[in-house]
Amino acid sequence: MPEKTIALLHPGEMGAAVGACVSARGVRVLWAAQDRSAATRARAEAAGLKTCENLDRAVAAADIVLSVCPPHAALDLAREVAQNRFRGIFVDANAIAPATARTVARVVEAAGASFVDGGIIGPPPVSKGRTRLYLSGRARAEIAALFEGTNLQAIALDDEPGTASALKMCYAAWTKGSTALIAAVRALAQSEGVDGSLLAEWKLSQPGLLKESDAVAGKVRKAWRWVAEMEEIAASMAAAGLPHGFHEAAADVYDRAARHAGDGGGGERDRSAKPAPAGTLDAVLSALM
Repeated sequence: MPEKTIALLHPGEMGAAVGACVSARGVRVLWAAQDRSAATRARAEAAGLKTCENLDRAVAAADIVLSVCPPHAALDLAREVAQNRFRGIFVDANAIAPATARTVARVVEAAGASFVDGGIIGPPPVSKGRTRLYLSGRARAEIAALFEGTNLQAIALDDEPGTASALKMCYAAWTKGSTALIAAVRALAQSEGVDGSLLAEWKLSQPGLLKESDAVAGKVRKAWRWVAEMEEIAASMAAAGLPHGFHEAAADVYDRAARHAGDGGGGERDRSAKPAPAGTLDAVLSALM
């Protein structure tokens, strides 16, 4: 494999694990340390990433920029990279709508870069067989080759920007949208005093929902990140002429859950470093009402 240098922006829980996959193959992976927390620094060091002072220097040294950030920051981060006149391959692996991905493509291509659209499905790739990176764009095969034999399975789709993001939106529309729906249903049941009866009926007729319901509290730690993801899914639905109100409501559910978790939804650049919030399912459901 020809030597490549990757600038990974930025190593949160998912990004650091993705970076570790390629750094373990001997690929040089840089990250920008400016304004990042001690927790992020620790993740980057554990993943074998090389420290750069700031984004400008990381981008200047890179052949490939890999953006793995909260969806609400994806476009702004692309603009920062474009301002540096980056002319390599820009990979956006964020949970964004196809239209947002195409906007990112226009931004980075106007500055001279090539664009690859990415969508990650699964948990941080710390073991094999659980996580996939879907890729679309002309340079998709080159990016997929970087991950051969790693914990992250890269799957090349077609050459159209937005295809990988569309797949991610469709997948998350169900997995994360259904979690929001279950939480809202449980909150309604508690509000009306029928929660115990509902759980008894689920045990008889929908036992799988009991497990999904019990998992809601553990997912609150990511609720702040999922607000924007639900908004991107709603935008995807609207662009396709489909009803989009459900995922707008799901965004509201996650926003309320994030506030319960102690993250009011803005301002902190490295929010991925927050510890998992404590709290019971009942406390989360109360926060929704």
